[in-house]
This record gives sequence, structure tokens and C-alpha cells, in this order.
Amino acid sequence: MKMRKLVSVLLVAVMLTSLLTACGKKEDYAYEITMWVSEKEGVADLFKRQIDAFNEKNPDMKIKANIEGVTEADVGSKIVADVASAPDIYCFSQDQLARLVQAAALLAPGKAAQGVISESNDAGAVKAATIGETIYAYPLTSDNGYYLYYDKSIISDPSDMSAIIDACEKAKKDFRFELENAWYTVSFFFGAGCHSDWTMNEAGKFVSIDDDFNSEKGLIAMRGMMELAKSSCYNSSAASFENSGAIVTGVWNAETAQKYFGDNLGVAKLPTFTVDGKSYQLGSYSGYKLMGVKPQGDVEKAAALSKLAQYLTSAECQLERYNHFQWGPSNLSAQENEAVKGNLSLTALRDQNQYATPQGQVHGSWWDIAKVLGADAKNATSTQDLRAALNAYEAAVKATLKNSKE
Repeated sequence: MKMRKLVSVLLVAVMLTSLLTACGKKEDYAYEITMWVSEKEGVADLFKRQIDAFNEKNPDMKIKANIEGVTEADVGSKIVADVASAPDIYCFSQDQLARLVQAAALLAPGKAAQGVISESNDAGAVKAATIGETIYAYPLTSDNGYYLYYDKSIISDPSDMSAIIDACEKAKKDFRFELENAWYTVSFFFGAGCHSDWTMNEAGKFVSIDDDFNSEKGLIAMRGMMELAKSSCYNSSAASFENSGAIVTGVWNAETAQKYFGDNLGVAKLPTFTVDGKSYQLGSYSGYKLMGVKPQGDVEKAAALSKLAQYLTSAECQLERYNHFQWGPSNLSAQENEAVKGNLSLTALRDQNQYATPQGQVHGSWWDIAKVLGADAKNATSTQDLRAALNAYEAAVKATLKNSKE
């Protein structure tokens, strides 16, 4: 009988020890957080390994992250709809920054961290993360821009748009350029010397716009688009490479471009276009991916998350993501890496970025207003039609700004 009691006591002791050990393991983590990253295969796994490395370097603030893959373009809408249940850290496209600031969904880095961000990243990435004088997010990539992929067996001169059009028409191949997508439409306007700059206050509200698309320079842009849009090789979709002789797109299609063109793959900055004997270098928007931290009620947790975000956007981590996924770094040190500098697509993007406008904060309605200009250029039959399209554009922009202020 005594033996049974002794065994029972020992079993209870073992169970208690196991329970305490399990609890101890759980408490090894100072914070358990949620995190959204790109939904692309392997991205979540790499972020998990990077967080493990952070924990080894910071044992006093070990973090367990529950990571979910979410398309970056959808993040802003999901978070604004319910900030309370949003993840603690999330990655998103820069054009969503204004909405996230307005929704109070971003914890701005401290002054010291903002200084590090400014010094460590390229100017375009810093601007993309900034509203007013405040940096609200951590630059993650500097590769969301576009340039030209082309077939070298067909096109011998990728520097001139007319030459590309002639070559594609002769080969009965498509020149794919999304002129009916405002992000691409602006390339002709920026090339002609136009600008369109929205200004926001610290609360994230649009208060003014400086835009000269409706001008003689804008008319030059429309005439340039008209030449391409009316050609027999023009294809307004870059969603597919089918029958392509040339296509304007970005690094996200680098692997597809290599498979499609094979040994004939050519990569270059955007070409020039010519109006009345004068050449204009096509411009572009340069875009970025950012990492945000949600405001926290716990000050110590907020500090830990900010430190984690700094680490995950450091040169070390950006280079790891380049090596795995060819994401273009925003970190200046990482950009000097030999592998990064030798990447054909990123080289073309860097060449194009000399003529690019860093995408700042743009009113959401503007994208629908500006994209119509590509279709207008295609359908126009006279200069009068082009001017009418620019007048309609200006009126729509002014109405949008007025409604935004009210």
C-alpha cells in the first residue's frame, strides 16, 4: 500500500515537473505577435528564420511570430477596415501609406530610428515612407518600378520607341505597354517634363495638388502615346508575354521574361519617344515596399517591435531576401553588393530610375482619372481631341481635390 502511494506521489511529481517545464518553454518568449508578409512561396519561412536570428541576438525580448501571407496590395484595405484586429507588423505597398496613417494604423519610428532609416536607405524609399516631416514605416524594397524587356533577335535598338514599333510590326509581334493604367500612363507625361504632386497634412488629408498635365507639355505626352497606341503592334496588357516582341513591366516578371525570351532576352531602361523632331526620355514612377508596426498599448512591446522592424529591414536581411527572391534592396549598403549590382533587371531599373519620379502619396481617385488618358490617346483623331481629354482630366482632378477638402 505504501509502495502504491509512493508511486502515485512520484507520478504526480513527474506530471508537475513536465507541466512546469512546458510553461517555462512557453515563457521563453517575451512577446507573441502576428505578422503579415508577402504571400509568395517561401517568404514567410524566410521571415521566420530571420526572426529566430533576431531572438538569438536579443534574448531579453524574444518574439514568437505567427506569420501569414497576404498580398501586399490588399493589406491597406484589410487593416483600415479593422485596425484593432490588424497584425502587429505588416508589409505593404507604399501607395497605401496615406490611408494607414489616416486610420492611425502605424506607429512611427522614434527619432533615432528615423535618422537611421534616412541615412541607410535610398532617397526614394525614404520619401515613400514619409508624410510631412515624419517617417511612418520602414523601407523594405526599392524595386517596384518598370522598364523594358525585349527580344534581341527582333529589336536591335531598344533605346527608341519608333524603332521598337517598326521592329515589332515587321515581326508581327506585340509591344505590350499598359497605357490604360495610370501608373504607366505617367511615363509619357514625366518624359515630356510634366509633374503631378499631391500634398498632405500631418493627419494624412490631401490639401493641394500641383499638376501641369493639361499643358503644352501634356499635349506632347498625348501625341507620344498616340503614336504607340495607334500602331498595329500595340497591346495594352502586360499580364501576359504571349507573342511579345517588347514588354514594359518590372522585376516581378524577371523569371517569366527569362523563360519566354530565353537567350534572346534583352533588358533596358525605357526608350525615348519623338514629337516634332525632338526626343523625350520616357519617365516612370519608382515604387517601394514598406514594413509597418501597429500602435501598441504596451510601451515595452512597442519598443521591441520597432527594434524587430529595424532588424528585418536591415542590409543583412534585405540581402537574404535578394538571394532567395531577387527583391531589390532599398538599403544603400545592400545595393552595393556585387550580386545585386550584377542583376540585369535591377540594373535596368537603376538606369530607368535616373528618369523616375519617386511615387509619393497620391489620392486614390486619381488613378482612375489618369488611366483614361491612355484610351483617349488611342481614340483621338485630332489635336482638338487630345486637348479635350486633358481639359476633362484637369476638371476631374480639381473636383476630386475639392471633395477631399470638404
